[in-house]
Amino acid sequence: MARILVVDDAKFMRMTLSAILVHASHEIAGEAENGPEAVKLAKELRPDLVIMDITMPQMSGIEAVREIRRDCPETKIIMCSAMGQQKMVVESIEAGAKDFIVKPFDESRVMEAVNRVLN
Repeated sequence: MARILVVDDAKFMRMTLSAILVHASHEIAGEAENGPEAVKLAKELRPDLVIMDITMPQMSGIEAVREIRRDCPETKIIMCSAMGQQKMVVESIEAGAKDFIVKPFDESRVMEAVNRVLN
């Protein structure tokens, strides 16, 4: 069981992702709706994993990944992207994300990525 921080500016997406993760017996350590909040919560909560949207207001997911990786190098990160954001996915991997999942979420693909990154 991992402690996971879920980050997305859309509440529906956070709820969907949290439901998938809880169903697989993971603990939701917290939720954030933007980059600065994600960075702050990652430092406070020290989750095992952060699942983060790429496109958010205030600070992009990519910028947030860089800050979290700098402050919490042990925290693993999976990015979420909508279709057609390949360039951003590559940037997020270069910034330190370990994997990515595409929206809309497919439960088996989400769990495959989570299990791969955590093991």
